[in-house]
Amino acid sequence: MLEIVKAFTEWLWGWPLLCLVVGGGLITNIRTGFIQIRYFPYVMKQTFGKMFAKKEEGSGTVSAFQAMTTALASSIGAANIVVVPTIIFAAGPGAIFWMWIAAIIGQGTKFAEVALSIKYREKNEDGDFVGGCSYMLKNGLKGRLGKALGALAAFFFMIEILPSITLQTLSAAGPIEKVFAASNVNETIVKNISIILIFILVSVVVFGGVKQIGKVTEKMVPIMAAIYVVFGLVIIFAHIGDLPRVFGYIFKGAFKPNAVAGGIGGAYLSEIISKGVARGVYSNEAGMGSAGYGHAAATTDHPARQGMWGIFEVFADTIVVCTISALTVLLTGVWKPGMSKEAMDQVAPVAVERSFNSLFGQAGSIIISISLFLFVLSTIIVIVFYCEKQAEYLFGTRVGKIMRLIASLMIILAIFVSFENAGVFLDFTLGLVVIPNMIGLIAMSGETAELKKEFFEGEDYYKKDQKIDPSLRK
Repeated sequence: MLEIVKAFTEWLWGWPLLCLVVGGGLITNIRTGFIQIRYFPYVMKQTFGKMFAKKEEGSGTVSAFQAMTTALASSIGAANIVVVPTIIFAAGPGAIFWMWIAAIIGQGTKFAEVALSIKYREKNEDGDFVGGCSYMLKNGLKGRLGKALGALAAFFFMIEILPSITLQTLSAAGPIEKVFAASNVNETIVKNISIILIFILVSVVVFGGVKQIGKVTEKMVPIMAAIYVVFGLVIIFAHIGDLPRVFGYIFKGAFKPNAVAGGIGGAYLSEIISKGVARGVYSNEAGMGSAGYGHAAATTDHPARQGMWGIFEVFADTIVVCTISALTVLLTGVWKPGMSKEAMDQVAPVAVERSFNSLFGQAGSIIISISLFLFVLSTIIVIVFYCEKQAEYLFGTRVGKIMRLIASLMIILAIFVSFENAGVFLDFTLGLVVIPNMIGLIAMSGETAELKKEFFEGEDYYKKDQKIDPSLRK
């Protein structure tokens, strides 16, 4: 049965879901006029340029920045360090180009997800704003179809998150175990203490509610991203003379994989595209419907303004963090043309660590361990919150709070189980969440276009900003 599910999941996450996510994303992008490209300077000014602005207009439970960091904490995780570089070994450097293309399209998709989550959000019994994929489907599509798709999305997302919390916990404990690997301390003791520590840290945050999560992520996400980005940029600048060669690998390999394939000489262009796009989608979560749950609580004066944080989110996750991971691997020669399959299989899982070690020595392993721990810890905090929100949507606020406890206890479960084969079922259930979410985004692409038009062509928002700040003019 496991093999059947695995085969179906691999097929589902191949061209079927990629066509749905990319095709649906293109529909949204076309209808909004590729907002992320046309208004890129303005979007950066409104997001990166206002990260620490104190005054915000509109209503909400947390600040716009806190909502973004909550969602970004979920998408920036171990995959950015461990998994992203593996596509280079699986399909060649050309896959990075297609990862970028997926990110550009994904920015438009994430804009739609976030904007619609604001438009269709509600207030729960505690007075907090709640929203996301399920609320978008229920309130946007209306009728029985909207309610059915919303319930299915919430149920499958909740089922996917529970074992994922345990797996993420094991991933977070791994770096701590690695630090103590050279000592005589028993590995099992280190692992169990690490898991208990993670449980305490996560519980302190998530039981404080969405406001507490926002306060923690707004500090934690910039710090953890800065640590990784700064050291990654040091490696890139140390090999800056090799950048033209590396970009040559990426752009040539994107269209002529055999020109730089080396050990993957049999690679097909379709495989390069599918792996690159899949990794981009999987990393930044555009099209998965998760971001809306974090952004729905944001304080904002218009859905489109918060949607810009969705654009920034994909930019930070994929264009910045994932690209740094890829470039460090290519610039330091951890991947090189002509490597044998056996050598690539051995190096791929630790590629970024080896690239950091090449410049920083053993300190590189410590940097990666710290980054991995913080990346995964932030992800656990947010997906526990997401799990609570799925139960709240299905059964109400009281059951949601019970699910928060159950989800937190899944961290402790990591002491006893490993869920070795859970990855197959996680990908399967996540695929079942993507389908209704993309159906909703495509069906409501006209509404997304209207929100964009209202913001950028009306007199109250974009044009008003232009008059206030002439530097923002196109």
